[in-house]
Amino acid sequence: MHFSHIPLAVMTDSYKTTHPFIYPKAQRMVAYGEMRQAYDKDPNDSRMVAYGIRYIIENYVAKRWTLQDVAQAKEFFKTHNAGFGPFPFPEDLFLKIVSEHDGYFPVKIEALPEGTAVHAHVPIYQITAEGEMSRLVTYLETLLTMVWYPVTVATLSRRARDLIQDAYKKSVDADGFWSLESRLHDFGFRGCTSVEQSVIGGTAHLLNFTGSDTMSASFYAQFQLNGGKPVGNSIPASEHSVMTAFRTEKEAMEAMIANFGESVYACVMDSYDYKKALDTVLPEVASFKTAKGGFLVLRPDSGDIVESVLMGLRAADETFGSDVNQKGFKVIRGCGVIQGDGVSFKTLGQILDAVLAAGYSAQNCAFGMGGGLLQKLNRDTMSFATKLSHVVYIDGTKRDVMKHPKTDSDKISLPGVLDVIRNEQGIPMVYPRADNYVPHKDNILQVVYDHGKVPLSATGTTLPAFALSNHTNGAAPDHPTILSSPESLHAWPIFDDIKGRVQAEWEALPKVFDPVSQDLRNKIKHVLATGPN
Repeated sequence: MHFSHIPLAVMTDSYKTTHPFIYPKAQRMVAYGEMRQAYDKDPNDSRMVAYGIRYIIENYVAKRWTLQDVAQAKEFFKTHNAGFGPFPFPEDLFLKIVSEHDGYFPVKIEALPEGTAVHAHVPIYQITAEGEMSRLVTYLETLLTMVWYPVTVATLSRRARDLIQDAYKKSVDADGFWSLESRLHDFGFRGCTSVEQSVIGGTAHLLNFTGSDTMSASFYAQFQLNGGKPVGNSIPASEHSVMTAFRTEKEAMEAMIANFGESVYACVMDSYDYKKALDTVLPEVASFKTAKGGFLVLRPDSGDIVESVLMGLRAADETFGSDVNQKGFKVIRGCGVIQGDGVSFKTLGQILDAVLAAGYSAQNCAFGMGGGLLQKLNRDTMSFATKLSHVVYIDGTKRDVMKHPKTDSDKISLPGVLDVIRNEQGIPMVYPRADNYVPHKDNILQVVYDHGKVPLSATGTTLPAFALSNHTNGAAPDHPTILSSPESLHAWPIFDDIKGRVQAEWEALPKVFDPVSQDLRNKIKHVLATGPN
């Protein structure tokens, strides 16, 4: 069974199916999701990139569910309780989803535009459920919370770009800045838990750089998100298996040069003895390489991460020579180094510092980040959470609610229905929404799902059939309705536009900022003062 055939009713944590029985009767419930802290709790930079909600909406939420799905879920819940007994399941609500809501999950979801740069505590999304379906307000939490992953990857990748860009400003002439786009390369595909993870995380990285060996992400971004316009690229490169297949490393390098020597290509150098390969083999193939006229990238893959890069730069400098640029740093002729082993945000900074200290321009170096980019992070890296924030009880009484544990102030949540509005400096801030629930005219949260309605694609086409088709018994695919209400006259932007938004908004934000408005602070004080009954 493919994951896409798992009923939505079981695409959540087990305890979520019990909550509709517990929630008080209500006319309306509202919940929201936020990153509660900066990347890796960094006190010096609380910025982040909101990205990835589209994938979740298109592939999971905006699907038309059937009676067969409900029946399969019911069969599952018959034996899911401890001891393999019946488990509570709100079958009545899911049957009504099919019969009264055309099979689409009956909530409204608002979200920040893809690529929006914000600070910690700004809502990434907000969910509204009404009537008897209000009991399902947090049923989608498990799926929607998974946006933590692309947000965290996009943020890490952007912060890495800051490090490299700072080194470029110090050591690279203006005519060399074009190479910045390819300096951090996604090497993470093989470490992913699934192809789907490679697409989600890989596209998040492509918001900041063009370099990627994760072709699944580059393909998806190009054809599904960017109207066919290329997004990511790579270069030919050897691996240890290729190098060791030859009788000598010299033969292996000559094969690389013969096939790819007129373009940019990379060669791994430490299959046996990195120092010997640099001191002996590289000079032996230098004339062949130079005659071809291309650009050779040396790749160390073991040893001390900083020293390995410096060894490669020194050897390339000695073999091919270098020129001193206008900023006083060496630029090696036709050769550079890519470090793809053990690269993290921390080691990336260490390498760049050492390279500049040794007198070499940062443009001589590229970096490949694999596990450090797509795997060595989790939901706690930026502390993502979804929490209930507002209830209108069945008698019409309104109540703003918030979590505020005395034992952990980092886990407080925000009360009420929320708007995100830019201040005079363009910084997104969190405000309470008006009591009539009408969003502020400058609210930047956009409706991305409304009882089956979804945004139009900016490329002028409807959403991809493979992502939105239902799985009824041989029935033709049903696509959700395109959003047309006044508050949702927008479309999913193309990928290039998202990249542009990230670039412009990230650099415009102060690194540290508290986005909670005074109006919301006043509401927090009121909620805390009144407390639970």
